[in-house]
Amino acid sequence: MLCASLFAAKPNIVLIMCDDMGWADLGCYGSKQNPTPHIDRLAKEGVRFTNFLATQAVCTSSRVALMTGCYPNRLGLGGVALGPNSKIGLSNQEQTLGALLQAAGYRTGVVGKWHLGDAPRFLPPAHGFEDSMITPYSNDMWPKGYFIGDESRKETYPVLPLYTNGFLFGHTRDWVDMDDLTSMQGLRAVRFIRESAGKDKPFFLYLATSMPHTPLGASADFKGKHATPYADTLADLDRVVGAVMKALSDKGVDNDTLVLFTSDNGPWLNFGRHAGSAGPFREGKGTTFEGGVRVPFIVRWPGKIRPGVETDALAANIDVVPTVVAACAAPAPKLPIDGVSFLSVLTEGGRGARDSFAYYYGDKLEAVRKGKWKLHLPHAYRSYVDMIPAERDGLPAKTHQRQIGLALYDLERDPGEKDDLAKEHPEVVKELEAFAAEQRRQLDAGKRPVGKL
Repeated sequence: MLCASLFAAKPNIVLIMCDDMGWADLGCYGSKQNPTPHIDRLAKEGVRFTNFLATQAVCTSSRVALMTGCYPNRLGLGGVALGPNSKIGLSNQEQTLGALLQAAGYRTGVVGKWHLGDAPRFLPPAHGFEDSMITPYSNDMWPKGYFIGDESRKETYPVLPLYTNGFLFGHTRDWVDMDDLTSMQGLRAVRFIRESAGKDKPFFLYLATSMPHTPLGASADFKGKHATPYADTLADLDRVVGAVMKALSDKGVDNDTLVLFTSDNGPWLNFGRHAGSAGPFREGKGTTFEGGVRVPFIVRWPGKIRPGVETDALAANIDVVPTVVAACAAPAPKLPIDGVSFLSVLTEGGRGARDSFAYYYGDKLEAVRKGKWKLHLPHAYRSYVDMIPAERDGLPAKTHQRQIGLALYDLERDPGEKDDLAKEHPEVVKELEAFAAEQRRQLDAGKRPVGKL
């Protein structure tokens, strides 16, 4: 097993996860309208993945996968975005990446969107984070709606709370607060680095930005100054990434820090100019098409991985836990996980350990992949094609419910999943159906209880 003993001292870890950022939203992934120079610099100085998957294309589920290395439906949290006063959350029997690194001697901190349960027993202090400033769920779970004057959510949601180290600290009450949310999260992240770097133990910072999830906010330096409201928000977010990297440099630890950057799922396309882009991929958030699950992923680790590398190695956010654990020589999780380490992709330029993947939404297995082949199993899905326009800018257009049958795609030749080759390759369909049945059996046999109040 590759481990940190090969690389001398344990690295600091900075893991940045954005919310609803599409695969094609960054300059380094081809965007021409979103200014993201600091994130693009990460790609120039590290490895950029083109074939990286969110495990499920919805908020809570993707974060469960990232923090535990497990398919979220294995832990009872598939297909969910937990709201206020939820009676369930991530079980305290599960070890998050925070808990694993804390056990390995790290100072651990989380800033931003948590979304693994808002009851005290599910908050960061109970899951291995000694320092935290979090919003417990998505920023649209508040009474103000999607634009100034929108009262559509007034009866549904309370004021959006802010917790520090497990205690109620304040609220995001109005649009001024929403515009300041990214900057506030960035300031707290920088503070954690400045307080932690150069001390007697390494640190782990998990920065899970609330943006660019709608309703969009942006500070005065960026608001209204770019092609779209979404571009304003990304410029604001990019500045925070730059501030984090500057803090690492100022403290003299940038060469000793492994930085990972990604998104929780693909773009929420029905928000139009307030949403990102999936680029060449089909559909978006909430689906098991590539537009829903294929996301940006960049890793920077000076002196340990070659800069300016692009890889099409297949990896997923369930693989982050075993990869970071290996890089840090931290203890492996006590309970079985689904992720596999891609450390060899980073340090040796290898192909990695993964050549297959199971695409669940909720607890339904909707597709499977082996190599270049992806087989969709029959299922209904949210479609962003031919949406019914919203009444005004900022509100979501209406999507359609569509159905797909057994469909086979060659993702190397057809990443947009347009040409169904099931009839031309019945032997591949048969092989992948058998693989799907085995994946389903294995997951069902290993399900564990969800956390409950």
